[in-house]
Amino acid sequence: MIDLLVKVLLSYLLGSVSGSMVMGRVRHVDIRQSGSGNAGGTNAFRTQGFWFALVVVIVDIGKGALAAGLVPALHHGLQAETGEQAYLSLACGFAAVVGHCYPIWYGFRGGKGAATAVGALLVIAPLAILPMLLTWLLVLTITGWVGLGTMLAAISLVPALLLFGADAQTVVFGVLLALFIVFTHRSNIRNMLNGTKYRFERARVRNWLRRN
Repeated sequence: MIDLLVKVLLSYLLGSVSGSMVMGRVRHVDIRQSGSGNAGGTNAFRTQGFWFALVVVIVDIGKGALAAGLVPALHHGLQAETGEQAYLSLACGFAAVVGHCYPIWYGFRGGKGAATAVGALLVIAPLAILPMLLTWLLVLTITGWVGLGTMLAAISLVPALLLFGADAQTVVFGVLLALFIVFTHRSNIRNMLNGTKYRFERARVRNWLRRN
């Protein structure tokens, strides 16, 4: 139990290292003061540009993968995954996502967890990434809403896990992760309903057709 708590705490602290805040120190900006006020990849792209956002996403995905893959193996070696280590991967991966959204280093004001969740899933259930990515791209190109695409991609994780024969504890992890991602995007839901949500118009299919 102590081993579990220590590793979950380490994963939370790792998740609290925000890619956008680290990059912001280099550029002397705090993206939480710009755009949507969110410390995630989408706001980084809108306010700071592609290369800034790319580094942010790499950092945020990387810490999720490290939390789910490396932290559970500490003091146990990098041997083949056991049932205990698989359970630790789920707990540590989720803790990293929570850390990203509520980072202790930055006053508990972080991002919305999607990139860090993807990093954890690359270790826990890599096959589920493809249907999630396809869902995200489909929703984005139809609606232009990144947040809606992210929420529906998170929800698609559960049937993807069932399709690929994941065990019960991984499916429960998928359900909790999907619910958490939807929760962190609750402001997106409110803004969409109010008609004030920003659309990424260049990504929409109907605008591709107009340009052609």
